[in-house]
Amino acid sequence: MPRELNLHPDRLLPTDPGTRALAQALYVSVAGLPIISPHGHTDPAWFASNDPFGNASDLLLVPDHYLFRMLYSQGIRLENLGIAGHETDPRAAWRILAENYHLFRGTPSRLWLDWVFAEAFGMQVRLDGETADLYFDTITEKLATDAFRPRALFDRYNIEVIATTESPLDTLDHHRAIRASGWSGRVITAYRPDPVVDPDFEGFTENLDRFSEVSGEDCASWQGYLAAHRIMRARFQELGATSTDHGHPTAQTANLSPAECERLYDRVRRGAGERGDAELFRAQMLTEMAAMSIDDGLVMQIHPGSVRNHNARLFERFGRDKGADIPSRTDYVHALKPLLDRFGTESALSIILFTLDESSYARELAPLAGHYPCLKLGPAWWFHDSPEGMRRFRRMTTETAGFYNTVGFNDDTRAFLSIPARHDVARRVDCSFLAELVAEHRIEDWEAAELAQALAYDLAKQAYKL
Repeated sequence: MPRELNLHPDRLLPTDPGTRALAQALYVSVAGLPIISPHGHTDPAWFASNDPFGNASDLLLVPDHYLFRMLYSQGIRLENLGIAGHETDPRAAWRILAENYHLFRGTPSRLWLDWVFAEAFGMQVRLDGETADLYFDTITEKLATDAFRPRALFDRYNIEVIATTESPLDTLDHHRAIRASGWSGRVITAYRPDPVVDPDFEGFTENLDRFSEVSGEDCASWQGYLAAHRIMRARFQELGATSTDHGHPTAQTANLSPAECERLYDRVRRGAGERGDAELFRAQMLTEMAAMSIDDGLVMQIHPGSVRNHNARLFERFGRDKGADIPSRTDYVHALKPLLDRFGTESALSIILFTLDESSYARELAPLAGHYPCLKLGPAWWFHDSPEGMRRFRRMTTETAGFYNTVGFNDDTRAFLSIPARHDVARRVDCSFLAELVAEHRIEDWEAAELAQALAYDLAKQAYKL
């Protein structure tokens, strides 16, 4: 007999009855606020074409590396899940997920998916091997209706704005199509220059040739290369971009002289870099991007600390973003100093710092953001986008950085329907944290109400200039 799927209305709220009542009232006040999704990786083609999603696997399994990394960890082959273009029966792939859904007990993926199953698709029994076909058929049938097309879901979940992420080599044709369609939904892009600023990125020298073509600038010279970035940033801004995003291995910055920059660029461009040149070039480019942000106003996001593609064999077979990225220790105090020595007091610069190294929250990040006007803290991210990760973030940063040196929540996802699910989790956790402060008489109830609104909506909108 299938087990009932039941979302408890007080999930993630405090267990103490009095504190729970405070959290309930706060949550009710923000649960229906519009969603600001200022950083993510959804496909703009969805909103440009507004074509129906194909089936349950295409919508919920294939884009979600949180899911297939767990399945892979249990010995399930990615080929059997239809990942990276491998031809697989989507129903069979879905059955693998269903039969192994118990693996996700206690994980945020379970929270998000159960929300999607119950709230979006009206499922009333739990996903398992017995209900796999019921789920696949119900979800796939609903996806064929107009109510489940991408734009309809965008409106249904009250998404005010969503930012996708593209490289400067992207044509941005989907964003142009969205603009030309007359649809009122706000889908903007964000400038992610990693393929042309990271000498370790696959195809880097070929990417620079392509960068010359798309920008119309000759990237054979350092000055031409910088001019190409300025041109492409302006094109991104024309299509709504308000931010840049930098996924470097570290937060290292540099402040080299123009002559040193020219020599360094010449070496990495020719593939003749010396030991340490790749890191030094990435470091200098963070400082150069900051200089450009002062000029054009784009908010700068730095997402360091991930050893990307740690599983070399998996990377060779399937490419990037297949669940094999692993967090590493990250220094910010010393790494950011060259950039901050140059621009730390610039009121026109806004940098949002993220981390996968939670040990840096109280030791480095909160003190930095609590001092430098240009710095703010991004929310708990990636591996820490979870109830416990969010709680740790608030407990380790609030006393030093406060709430207003943070930027609310962003979902950073490729899985479209996990966006409202993730925002619901964040709002519940933040309301619970605020309720604890009220119960301890550290803030007043009216302050908690203002903060709940700020954390759910206002801070992200302000920080990302939306």
